[in-house]
Amino acid sequence: MRKEKKIFSGVLLVAALSCSVYGHGQSLATLRAKFAMPPPDARPMVRWWWFGPAVVRPELARELDVMHAAGIGGVEMAAEYPLALDDPAHSLLNLRYASPEYVDMVRFAADHARSLGMRVDLTLGSGWPFGGPEIPITLAAGRLKIVVVPLGAQGAKLPKLDEGDTFIAAFVADGAPAHYEAAHARKLSDRTMPVALEVGSAEKPQVEIFFISSHTKQQVKRAAFGGEGYVLDHMSRAAIEQHLHTTGDALLRGFSNQPPYAIFSDSLEAYGSDWTNTLPDEFMRRRGYDLIPYLPELAQGGTPEAEAVRRDWGETISDLVRENYLKPVAEYAAAHGTRFRSQTYGSPGVKLFDEHVPQLPEGEGPQWRSFSFTRWASSANHIYGNPITSAETWTWLHSPAFRATPLDMKAEADRMFLEGVNQIIGHGFPYSAPGIPEPGWSLYAAAALNDHNPWWPVMPDVMTYLTRASWALRQGQPANDVAVLLPEADAQAAFRPGHVSVTEEMSHRITPALMGAVLDAGYNLDYLDLASAEARGVHYAVLVVPPTERMPLRGVRLLENYVRQGGKVIFIGKTPTLAAGKSDERDNSEVEHSIEELIPKAMHINTEESLPAALRKAVSPDIPPGDAAGKLGFLHRHLGSADIYFFANTSNEIVSWPLRVRAKRPAAEWWDLETGKVTPASIGETVTFEPYGSRLLVLYDGSPARSAHEVLVSGASTQHSVTLGPWNMRFPGSAGSKAHPTEDAQSDTLWTDQADTRFYSGEVVYATRVELPSATENERVTLQFAPSIPLVDKQMTGKPGMRAWLDPPIHEAAIVFVNGRKAGAVWHPPYALDMSGLLHGGGNTVELHVYNTAINELAAQPPRDYGALKARYGDRFQMQDMENLEPVPSGIRGPVQLRFETTTAGPHMGKAER
Repeated sequence: MRKEKKIFSGVLLVAALSCSVYGHGQSLATLRAKFAMPPPDARPMVRWWWFGPAVVRPELARELDVMHAAGIGGVEMAAEYPLALDDPAHSLLNLRYASPEYVDMVRFAADHARSLGMRVDLTLGSGWPFGGPEIPITLAAGRLKIVVVPLGAQGAKLPKLDEGDTFIAAFVADGAPAHYEAAHARKLSDRTMPVALEVGSAEKPQVEIFFISSHTKQQVKRAAFGGEGYVLDHMSRAAIEQHLHTTGDALLRGFSNQPPYAIFSDSLEAYGSDWTNTLPDEFMRRRGYDLIPYLPELAQGGTPEAEAVRRDWGETISDLVRENYLKPVAEYAAAHGTRFRSQTYGSPGVKLFDEHVPQLPEGEGPQWRSFSFTRWASSANHIYGNPITSAETWTWLHSPAFRATPLDMKAEADRMFLEGVNQIIGHGFPYSAPGIPEPGWSLYAAAALNDHNPWWPVMPDVMTYLTRASWALRQGQPANDVAVLLPEADAQAAFRPGHVSVTEEMSHRITPALMGAVLDAGYNLDYLDLASAEARGVHYAVLVVPPTERMPLRGVRLLENYVRQGGKVIFIGKTPTLAAGKSDERDNSEVEHSIEELIPKAMHINTEESLPAALRKAVSPDIPPGDAAGKLGFLHRHLGSADIYFFANTSNEIVSWPLRVRAKRPAAEWWDLETGKVTPASIGETVTFEPYGSRLLVLYDGSPARSAHEVLVSGASTQHSVTLGPWNMRFPGSAGSKAHPTEDAQSDTLWTDQADTRFYSGEVVYATRVELPSATENERVTLQFAPSIPLVDKQMTGKPGMRAWLDPPIHEAAIVFVNGRKAGAVWHPPYALDMSGLLHGGGNTVELHVYNTAINELAAQPPRDYGALKARYGDRFQMQDMENLEPVPSGIRGPVQLRFETTTAGPHMGKAER
């Protein structure tokens, strides 16, 4: 008798975790200290694009030094398409990818990065997906070629086999090419190409259908010089072995002293890849019947029988990708002392379960309220116990390149944190050859986050925020209450030739309405699939089953067992009435009957609109979002004697929310993600979140702290303000913009309002003097800029990317100096800075060093001409949104004030902070 796997409820999981104290036995004091100064491994990394690759050692070293100084913790080296022709006179030479000369550059960069204490990852291929000149057509991504010939039609002829093609079978069916009677198609031959077309019926139209094992002939996207070639067959072990032992081995020679931390594979974008030569035999072995007779139905679709076959086809594809691509790369990584970091989603159709194979599953996409690859990866990591979830972040951020701002970065990163990310992989840092026109090189469609961007001086502050958040969200264990059981069998049943992506199908099945219903009710969630639940158990208080038609009988049994042990199941809409596919169709009636018996023991609602009430019946909300629903998101981490909540306002409006959380602890503190300071929090207090604002709440067992910011009833405060200005504006110039004369006594402080500085990109220093009386002991001084103005979200439906829809008072960031002393950086709402203790009685000098983006200088330049480059290397990229550039507002939108608050202390004031 097969031993039944044990399924645990969320309550039992919490009990199991409570034996640990904080993070890995750390005390609260240790956590506070590490939060104040997080370890380097929590720092964001960047994808470092090497264009050409035309790189030289001095610039590689310079860029690594710049990254390190800014707080970037590591690089992922990625070779992409050339951006310039060879120019030996200016030391510009495109090195052949994976050549000894290129590998020498990899070795130099890796050694220099490690000397700085930085992590080094390596993309194990040029561009994406894996492939290149080492992949012959026989190992290229495969597809099922289907040719339908109308019999008797003028000009009808046999299809020709292309190089690498293998004939599979031919059928005759009644009907036309657009629709034929697939279920009654007559098989003509097997593995032998007919020498002539059949003679069609004189009484009715007929077609002859040819099935051919062919290839997509997709080329590696954005390939570097020397990296051109076919995308490999992800279902063929021979294909990935060829790639690993040619390109992989060559690249790893650049790491002779120490392997990279990880080797990386980008998302599966092998478009149209749905077949491999061995698929019929593998299908027979795994599914127990011959696929060939059902090929007409697989191709035509539209019937339950066809959908059942398509599901079995999809399951076989997943098996082959897992066993013949993911496992070999993971084994190769382990054999070379490194790890496989993989974006395991896309096409061909992997499942959530397949995420257990790579050592480091990774996601991408900030869609926290709809189906996302990021939550796909973080869910897998939560299920399989991986403490780190990395994500490609800032892809398509505020296009075009160089338009993204620090606020844009925060807005997207916060959404990533809400989805469970705790390792940012920034997309990205473009290498720029010395001497090329400013602002240098950039990827065709991504943020250009390097020091050619004028606002780079505030990058250390951005990295500090992201590092603290990443570290904090690694502590303890995830505490998501809800799992959504992915209808993977339904997704596979919806496959069709050329379209075999589970994750693409999930975007239609895990709808924004479903996601919003869970999140807005005050819960967070993971995805779960059947195979992962069987492997690891169901460690959630509630399991939501979205509308589902197909489920294997073993899935029904898992649900029954989960309910018996106290788990709460909520069915939405359609419930399973069929087994997964044709291979288990004998279980159809048992599946339907068992679900009918299970429903009275579970909950069944008709639509997502009823889901919040059903969830509240199952378990109390982790937070009651109230009016903040849809704007305020949260992530909860549970430690043995503490709980951590990360909150983020994802909207461009101020959100006020009464602080309520389910976790009950005697003490509560706010941990400041920018300064590292700790101040008391009060459950029930109304908390104001600025647009795109975020906060970290820590609850713990122990005595609550008090601070001087707690004003007792007996205390009182007085307030007044001083408006700063007029301003002297100094334009020191930058690498891409010439210096301009100083402008004195300016009240209009947007420099783009002036014709002669409209195209200026760089730093502008605003200086003013202010006379003040002597400060009192309990006086708090804040530098306050004007309010931000929400903008209308004009993002086109279906267009990738995001941005912060806000008109800030600072375009785009500022570093403030008071009497020559740095006071801090201002780059996001509330656009305020604590100046307490920095001002003195008498005259004071205030300087605002304001930085904009490089778009203004780009707008003054003629469009780049890539004609000669593309004539030499082919059309490998298309720059996005670079037409008709206009300068963007730059500078300060006033007024700027000093706000003074004097507090009369109450009788029980404590320490100011911890």
